[in-house]
Amino acid sequence: MSGHSKWSTIKHKKAIEDNRRGKVFTKLVKAIIIAAREGGADLTTNFKLRLCVDKAKQANMPKKNIERAIEKGSGESGGEAYDEAVYEGYGQAKVAVIIEVVTDNKNRTASELKQVFDRSGGSLGQTGSVSFLFDKRGRIIVEKVGNGDDQMLELIDFGALDVVTGDTYIEILIEPNKLFEMKNKLDSLYKILEAELVYLPKNLIELEDSVKEKVINFLETLDDMDDVQQVYCNAGI
Repeated sequence: MSGHSKWSTIKHKKAIEDNRRGKVFTKLVKAIIIAAREGGADLTTNFKLRLCVDKAKQANMPKKNIERAIEKGSGESGGEAYDEAVYEGYGQAKVAVIIEVVTDNKNRTASELKQVFDRSGGSLGQTGSVSFLFDKRGRIIVEKVGNGDDQMLELIDFGALDVVTGDTYIEILIEPNKLFEMKNKLDSLYKILEAELVYLPKNLIELEDSVKEKVINFLETLDDMDDVQQVYCNAGI
């Protein structure tokens, strides 16, 4: 099942709008700081940092902002103490949701998330309450060349679990521990549009038209929170 769902498209469009307000840059800076703190400032050995920096470049973040974030994370200059956390819960119509955050105050973030869930009629759950409904996967999206047929065959030979073609892109899903290896293979072959670890729903819930807009608004509210990095769901929207 492809992770390039309508919700992915909604998030992409929203990211473009948020980028104009600087919100995307703020989230990317936090991710870079965390990655540099965990694995150091060397992009050649810190793959997580490479992914974050690549995403920042794709968002047209200025080089000096990226460098400053790396310095803060690696301890070369003072910076905020951020932590990563993953929250799970159910929204309207029993839609399962996983939220990845980077925060300097977990209690505040948890409280703010609970308020959003409560207002929507959903509930913030315990660790493991919905994650069993998702698979962790590496996802790489590359620019399609021609009709993409030769690319798809090559990507399958490289060990992709699933390959899905769109109008202008090809999406590759792989085991999480193969993301580094696959990205290195593809770097010199194709233009990589995205490369990241994601939670993909094992099955999608089809929603009644009457609740689709409410669910989308709920997901967008979560995604718009300053501490939230990614929002995943199993809604067929």
